[in-house]
Amino acid sequence: MTECLFSGRDYPKTARSGSLAGKNRRRKPQMSLSRAALSRSSWWTPENHADRRPFLMGRNAVQAALRGFFTRNDFIEADTATLQVSPGNETHLHAFATEAVAIDGARAPLYLHTSPEFACKKLLAAGETRIFTFAHVYRNRERGPLHHPEFTMLEWYRAGESYGQLMTDCAEMLALAAETAKTKRFAFRDMEIDPFAEPERLTLAEAFDRFAGIDLLASVAPDGETDRDLLAAGLQQSGIRFAADDTWADLFSKVLVERIEPHLGRGRATILCEYPVSEAALARPSGRDRRVAERFELYACGVELANAFGELTDAGEQRRRFEHEMAEKARIYGERYPIDEDFLDALAVMPEASGAALGFDRLAMLATGATRIDQVMWAPVAEVFE
Repeated sequence: MTECLFSGRDYPKTARSGSLAGKNRRRKPQMSLSRAALSRSSWWTPENHADRRPFLMGRNAVQAALRGFFTRNDFIEADTATLQVSPGNETHLHAFATEAVAIDGARAPLYLHTSPEFACKKLLAAGETRIFTFAHVYRNRERGPLHHPEFTMLEWYRAGESYGQLMTDCAEMLALAAETAKTKRFAFRDMEIDPFAEPERLTLAEAFDRFAGIDLLASVAPDGETDRDLLAAGLQQSGIRFAADDTWADLFSKVLVERIEPHLGRGRATILCEYPVSEAALARPSGRDRRVAERFELYACGVELANAFGELTDAGEQRRRFEHEMAEKARIYGERYPIDEDFLDALAVMPEASGAALGFDRLAMLATGATRIDQVMWAPVAEVFE
C-alpha cells in the first residue's frame, strides 16, 4: 500500500500514501543554496533540544507501543532496503536520485524509495503473511509544518485479510497512541478529535455530495472510464473555479482539497473510502461496484494520516496504471521513473492481501501536541534553501 500518507495529497496520495502537495502543476522557482541556509538548522543546541525533548520522548513511547501492538497480533517486523531501482510510479511524487558505481566504473541509476511498498509486497510473494515496517522514506519538493523530505512511514500488510480489517487497525492505533501519550484528545490548528471514538466512515461519493453538491460517480462509467466534461459541469454549478486544461484528475483533486478535506477528522477521525478506480493507484476494484476501488485514507484534525488498499494483484493492470502515471509525469514535469519489473513479477504470484501506510511522524505530532513535524524528529534534515 502506499500514500499519504503519504500524498500524500498530504503524504501519500498514493505511494502509500501520494501527495496533493505535488498537484500544483506550475513549477516553483529554483531557490539557491547558501551558507546562511546551511547554518540555520539549530535543532542541536542544548536550549532547542530541551524544548524538543518531551516531544521526542513521546514519539519513542508511541513507537514502542505500536511495535507491541503488531507483536501481539503476530506480525513480523521487516527492514527493507532504502535504495531501489524505482522509487515508485506516481505522477506527483518526486524522488531523490543517485547512482550505483561498480568497481569497473560502470554506472546505473538508483533512487531513495518514496515508500517500502514494493519491497514489502515482494516479501508477501515470498511467503510472509503479516509484516510491518517503520521505514525512512524520501520525497523531494516537500517541506513544511506537515511535510519533511525524509520521514518515517509505518506500513503493515495482512495476507488473506480484507482492507476492512485495516480500518479496525487504524482505530485501535489512534486509541493506543493517545493512551500512551496520556491524552484524551488530539488537536491541530483549529480542529480536534476524540481518538477513542469510532472513526466516521465516508465514501468519496458521499463526501462530494455533502460538501460540494456534486454527483461524483455520474462522471465515472461502469468500466471506470471518467468523463472530464461531466465533472467540470458539476464544479461549475458548485462555483468552484478551474482551468480549461484541467483533467478529470485535476478537477477531482481540486474538489477534494478545497471542499472536502477541511471537514475531515472533526470531532472524531474520518475514514474516507471507495476512491474512483481511476484514483486507485495500487488498489483493486471493489467487488461491490467496479467504478470504485478498495482504497481508504484516514484523517484526524484535518491531517491525512494513512492510506490503505485492498491490494491489486493483477500485474498487467498494474503495469498499465504505472505507464499511465509515468506518461502524465513526463507531460507535466518532463521526467519519468523506471518500472520495477521485479516487483511486477512478484505481484503476479502475491496472494490476496491488504496493506496500509501511516505517516508515523504525523501521528506522533498529534499524540504529543507538537505543531510542526520537525519537533518530533530526532535529527531533522538541514534546511538548504533560502
